[in-house]
Amino acid sequence: MADTILGIAPERLEAVKALFEEHFGPIGDRRALVVNAPGRSEIAGNHTDHEGGHVIAGALDVSIVGIAVPNGTDTIRVVDADFPLFELDLTSGLEPKDDEKVTAISLARGMAACLAETGRTPAGFDLAKIGNIPAGGGLSSSAAVEALYGRVMEAFWEGPHVSPVELAKMSQHAERDYFGKPCGLMDQLAVCLGGLAFMDFENPQIPQSSKLDFSFDDHGYGLVLVDVGCDHAPFTDDYAAVPVEMQAVAKMLGHDRLCEVDKADFDAKLPEIRKQLGDRALIRAIHYWYENDLVDHRWDALQTDDIDTFLKLTRESGASSGMFLQNVSTGGDFQPAMAALGMAEHILDGRGAIRIHGGGFGGSIQCFVPNELIDSFIKQMDAWLGEGSCRHYHISDEGAVAAWL
Repeated sequence: MADTILGIAPERLEAVKALFEEHFGPIGDRRALVVNAPGRSEIAGNHTDHEGGHVIAGALDVSIVGIAVPNGTDTIRVVDADFPLFELDLTSGLEPKDDEKVTAISLARGMAACLAETGRTPAGFDLAKIGNIPAGGGLSSSAAVEALYGRVMEAFWEGPHVSPVELAKMSQHAERDYFGKPCGLMDQLAVCLGGLAFMDFENPQIPQSSKLDFSFDDHGYGLVLVDVGCDHAPFTDDYAAVPVEMQAVAKMLGHDRLCEVDKADFDAKLPEIRKQLGDRALIRAIHYWYENDLVDHRWDALQTDDIDTFLKLTRESGASSGMFLQNVSTGGDFQPAMAALGMAEHILDGRGAIRIHGGGFGGSIQCFVPNELIDSFIKQMDAWLGEGSCRHYHISDEGAVAAWL
């Protein structure tokens, strides 16, 4: 097996090939597809995407790798190194099924439905996949799975090319309407685009994006993400309430999303909004505008290699998420994200920057750590939160891609 396919390390290719042949038999001379889909980090723009705002996100150097082969049947069979094999009978219909919510098969069914809408005829295949994206750590492993399925189906089922933006929208549909998790488009678009990208979601049908070749390490800081030890599952309702409350404010002002609202109209009706929707909805709307401006300023700072300004604005973003967006804690004794932020700040003591990462409440926090402190920072955070909780990541140029073996 060639060791340069999609830049995947030879040992990972061998591992996924072994998993495939264990469950589906030797590949031999069958035509096989290799696919790779990265995790992502939200660099800037906390809960701005679903309101039509701006985001900076980066694909990461962790991914899900798969090998797929057509099987000549009407059944998709998928096995993962960490999960049991499942089968999707394509003749059973491609509409969402309530009893499949929050299950692995729902994402495969959702992506099959989306690809079928491009004029393709679904057909069975066998897929083995392995991943090193930490599950439940807020690095969008679900978006990577969706994009991976999409690239396999695009290759196997004859039809037009699927652009990264189109693939991201399909993936979002699968996650929202089949898996049952409310989400914006940022996760999926970052996974599909690759690299470090600025995204504008004012037009959700045609999101605008631009990419930048930038290395945090070359500017003196490592991108370090810390798994707080609790995934998002216990906080699904808290997560879902964020866009609901923001959009309730927009609807009071005659719009669907906050990007459509004139801030002067918001100011004029602020007391009425507070009285009708409460304080939390009010201050979450305030966070949106504040954070959206911070995204633009941080992108400007990155484009001019001004890392000090970027870090200053990142600290301000983290404070806004904590005070106004309020997605770092639900109160009480169980505060995994807030505890991790406190530990990280205790070590850094004002150096670099820390902020909540992604949806919030659980998952992970993001830290920009001075290069000379990275090793000691990781060692101490791992000692407190468990070995492997803390990792130094790098931006990956490639998004979700496939190539014939």
